[in-house]
Amino acid sequence: MAEKVLMKGNEALAESAIRAGCRCFFGYPITPQTEVAAYMAKRMPQIGGTYLQAESEVAAINMVYGATSTGTRAMTSSSSPGISLKAEGISYLAGSDLPAVIINICRGGPGLGGIQPAQSDYNQATKGLAHGDFHILVLAPNCIQEMCDLVSDAFDLADTYRMPAMILGDGMLGQMMEPVALPEPHESKIEKPWAACGTEMKRPHNVINSLYIKPDELERIVMDRYARYRHIEENEVRYEEFMTEDADIVIVAYGASSRIARNAIMAARAEGIKVGMFRPITLWPFPKKALDRVADTARAFLTVELSMGQMIDDVKLAINCRRPVYLANRTGGMVITPNEILAKIREIKGETL
Repeated sequence: MAEKVLMKGNEALAESAIRAGCRCFFGYPITPQTEVAAYMAKRMPQIGGTYLQAESEVAAINMVYGATSTGTRAMTSSSSPGISLKAEGISYLAGSDLPAVIINICRGGPGLGGIQPAQSDYNQATKGLAHGDFHILVLAPNCIQEMCDLVSDAFDLADTYRMPAMILGDGMLGQMMEPVALPEPHESKIEKPWAACGTEMKRPHNVINSLYIKPDELERIVMDRYARYRHIEENEVRYEEFMTEDADIVIVAYGASSRIARNAIMAARAEGIKVGMFRPITLWPFPKKALDRVADTARAFLTVELSMGQMIDDVKLAINCRRPVYLANRTGGMVITPNEILAKIREIKGETL
């Protein structure tokens, strides 16, 4: 077993990215993710990689576009307002079928909002990140160990499917410290015959492009891309179930909220209320089929979110509205407590059980 070290979430994530073969990082400081960039500034020169603090978030994402076009593993990180600025570049990455990893350590919004943790970027990440018909992979860790593990997975998935992948964290996970087992350094074996990395006169030139003037050609390319998305939805869904087998009420929560919800579940069980939890790890693709199976036995659902309820519609759609779905939430950087969740559980018990 690998020796564990105590690390802050942002720094563990950055070190794991380096060990996964990330050799280019382009970013811009913004709380609460600045430690990612600061760590990369220190480590990248030590391994022969490239660190560059861009003049803006817009510049940073376009630098990622250029680096990943060569087949190099490239990453950027930011927090909510910065991700909004990167949106056009992310659309260009998707339209050019380029892999890249994007870190979003969320803060409260809208606008500049505050610097405290939030989950109010869920809709942005999973539904409306930028213009055009496309998706990105979205993975949501709930501990520092998962931040390490999922960033490595994000690079592999991005390369395999030639699309951007996002780690959707929050200020709580980014700033907290936990013991982690860092992955061993490894080099990707995924071939990239599409890369614009020089031909040595042995093959035709590769062209990286997202502009298609002929509408029938663009439609064909988008349709082909969505066929790839359907494959991902069938094969790359990730989730965790906790005490759902006999649960009358199933909490659906991701990220930091799921950790808080566990305490509420144990308190509810102590009162004789059968509560469990379904935790999506991939927010896109959302684990719809698995959650629908849980609805065969559960009598009600409760989404726990640090937002005004952005995931709740996905829960309702996944279970085809077969069961009532309630919301327990805080927003604006306020963090929900186990007691607040427990109070909602008691309310649901009184109404439905």
